[in-house]
Amino acid sequence: MSALRVVLHAPTADGLARARRNALNLARARPDTEMLIVANGAAVAAALDTPDPATDAWLRLCRNTLATQALDNPGGLGEVEAAVVTLAELQAQGWAYIRA
Repeated sequence: MSALRVVLHAPTADGLARARRNALNLARARPDTEMLIVANGAAVAAALDTPDPATDAWLRLCRNTLATQALDNPGGLGEVEAAVVTLAELQAQGWAYIRA
């Protein structure tokens, strides 16, 4: 069986918390999984307010949300140009989409 490729979409603060838990559970169960957490909307501010060293390597913040909400990313978390584009592109490449 080939490695899983999973994108977890976190559009809210609660969704970010779920995505982080899901990512840890997935990494434990299938360590070879290629995984990203894509955060937009309220999840971006939550990610900046509550860093999580266990999952932040997988996290990508939406630059559109950063700009719209006038937020800075001083911790250097990963960013994507637009969450919607990234989610669509990853799904087109065969990644499994899970909304957290």
